[in-house]
Amino acid sequence: MDEQLDPKKTVEATIFMSAKALGISEIASLAGIASPGAVEKMVRELVEEYRSRDTALEILEISGKYMFSIKSPYASKVSGLASGPDLSKGALRILAYISKNDGVMQSQLVKYFGSQTYDYMKELVENEFVEAKKFKRSKKISTTPKFKEYFAA
Repeated sequence: MDEQLDPKKTVEATIFMSAKALGISEIASLAGIASPGAVEKMVRELVEEYRSRDTALEILEISGKYMFSIKSPYASKVSGLASGPDLSKGALRILAYISKNDGVMQSQLVKYFGSQTYDYMKELVENEFVEAKKFKRSKKISTTPKFKEYFAA
């Protein structure tokens, strides 16, 4: 890492620029810092600093990963400026169905939406909005904490 750059500010910039929540090891790698322990300490300090500042920004922890967000009530004021999730229309339809029927079986989704469901499921899992857990000969599909945070569910 460049000696002239402040490591903590580099960690802050890394989290800020990421379009998705990052784990400690990802932050360390992207920031060019060899010690995940040091990065974890810096991230926790940053979380606390943003929590105590009089600012509209915060760093959220979602399932052990970190991302910048806008504090409520400011989020509702500026939400129209943010682009939506980069999901296909079909994936959004399936995600809406899953959110109303949490714990639905993938086989039921395929019956309802057709064989393209597998492609959409891959997209939803990669974006960390749903998780698919093996259940008998199918998979049980549930929304994730990221889904609940992102869509304020």
